[in-house]
Amino acid sequence: MVRDELCLLPPNATSVELALEALTRRIDAIPVPLRALRLADECPPEILPWLAYERAVGSWNSNWPLAVKRNVVAQAINVARMRGTAESVRQVVQAFGGQIALREWWQQDPPGEPHTFQLILSLTGQDGEAASADFVDEVIAAVDRTKPVRSRFTFTQGLKAEAGLGVAAGARPAHYRRLQLEEAA
Repeated sequence: MVRDELCLLPPNATSVELALEALTRRIDAIPVPLRALRLADECPPEILPWLAYERAVGSWNSNWPLAVKRNVVAQAINVARMRGTAESVRQVVQAFGGQIALREWWQQDPPGEPHTFQLILSLTGQDGEAASADFVDEVIAAVDRTKPVRSRFTFTQGLKAEAGLGVAAGARPAHYRRLQLEEAA
């Protein structure tokens, strides 16, 4: 094997050592996007479960849509920081692509039982269709892991409906007659 000027091995290196050094130099030339592996939005989909494990995501389902997986991983640190608050419950639901109306016991009229809250959850599944029952159960389980431990909640599933507003106009034919009036003499 021919010795290269970039080689750091001593002059008496064997041919096996020179071959290993050449091999490692080729491996070092392979680009590894380390920063992209740490960002939920840029991470390859097959690496996302490992990133979720690293960020201590409470549950993971490989059947979730890719957008939900990325949102759950991206929100994991913020949710962990605020765990036990109403804001963490909101962030968990938003990570799953849902919207909630949350009313704590002291916000209800009349005030409810202490340490309870009402949760109205609106979720849509893939392509705007209604979310499956299993998906809703997973979101409720995530809320249960995130809420304050002493709190209990009642759940109501909301419906998110979208519609367009259109303007319709009609024409009605009308006949007009011009009246000619003459002054009487």
